[in-house]
Amino acid sequence: MVRDIEDTVHPVDAASVLALLKDRPQILALGEPTHGAHALLDGRNALFRQLVEDHGFRTIALETDCLAGQVVDDYVTTGRGDLDDVMARGLSHEWGAFPGNRELVRWMRAHNARADDAGLPASERLRFAGFDGPLEISAAASPRAALVGLHDYLAARVDGALLPCTADALDRMIGPDDAWTEPAAMMDPSRSVGQSAEARELRLVADDLAALLDTHAPQLLDASSQDEWERARLYGRTATGLLRYHFWMADPSPARMTRLLGARDAMMAANLLALADRGPVLVNAHNSHLRRTRSTMTMWDHPRLEWWGAGALVSRRLGDRYAFLATAVGTLRHQGVDVPPSDTVEGVLHGLGQDRLLVDAPLLAALLAEDTPVGTALAARVSPWFGYAPLDLADLAEADALVFVRDVPQP
Repeated sequence: MVRDIEDTVHPVDAASVLALLKDRPQILALGEPTHGAHALLDGRNALFRQLVEDHGFRTIALETDCLAGQVVDDYVTTGRGDLDDVMARGLSHEWGAFPGNRELVRWMRAHNARADDAGLPASERLRFAGFDGPLEISAAASPRAALVGLHDYLAARVDGALLPCTADALDRMIGPDDAWTEPAAMMDPSRSVGQSAEARELRLVADDLAALLDTHAPQLLDASSQDEWERARLYGRTATGLLRYHFWMADPSPARMTRLLGARDAMMAANLLALADRGPVLVNAHNSHLRRTRSTMTMWDHPRLEWWGAGALVSRRLGDRYAFLATAVGTLRHQGVDVPPSDTVEGVLHGLGQDRLLVDAPLLAALLAEDTPVGTALAARVSPWFGYAPLDLADLAEADALVFVRDVPQP
């Protein structure tokens, strides 16, 4: 019998979250075990709002296309555009359709409008960012937007002789966009153009363009606004990362999917670190991308894939300035996920009977390890629905805190 764990439980609010952390984080990452659940998004919005209004966080980053996210950032900072259009074009994976995401963007714009009306400095404005690559589960974007954006930025600010190619030559090397976005390429590497002669040359071009940002940084910083400089750096990271991703899409070896998962999360990590340079960041993504331990996934004919996620990469750079709040749920009955077994972490927390909890994860892990008799260790929960990833037991001790939602109702 596990002893009383009430001392590990706190209300889900900003003050309680920050009280559990060793230091004030530069990145505070809230994971989720499934995408799109209204109850989880509403809870995220409430917590993020408190952290913004009472604790000075000024950037919110979601697991969505980093280039498309600029559409959302422009809207929340300036008010330009129509919210319906912004949600359709600015969030990938069709996540603009989630009411919780729409409410988050609407609130961010309202916050900035109030700041503008009060005459507050630009530093008080909220910023939005996508930190995923321009990727979908079954496809990857053409590198055109990132390469052309980077080339145009440099062409306007450095000697043209330093550029590795002209704009026309770059366009010819990229070729038709639909060759890059071929839907069959995810399942069939022979359908990918990622290792063609043109793609290999583009990787060198992207590397040279990105290097120009570094070698001419003083000149470019003097000739650019901070937003223009950060956008150029984003283009550089995205161009090189996306071409690397396409290269491994064309790889027929057994390591292909592991390479792709690692390449994606490396892009995420680079984007998060760049955002952290600007100031404290609130992040929301799947637990698997944010955890400190090795990520795992079962996909198609791959029984178990393992890779280092963005959280593992970023936490090694930032140490205690990276904070990870995992999220677990009790039930999603409309998806066949019923009451968790009592010998799982979710089952223990479900038995407390509270709708929503913030748990001191390391302390709970220690209590469970101490009070669980040898031979009757807690089991890992198994989900009957592929869209929900149960809590990995390794995350309990490695997370800074755990948000537990007892029941997630059907929207």
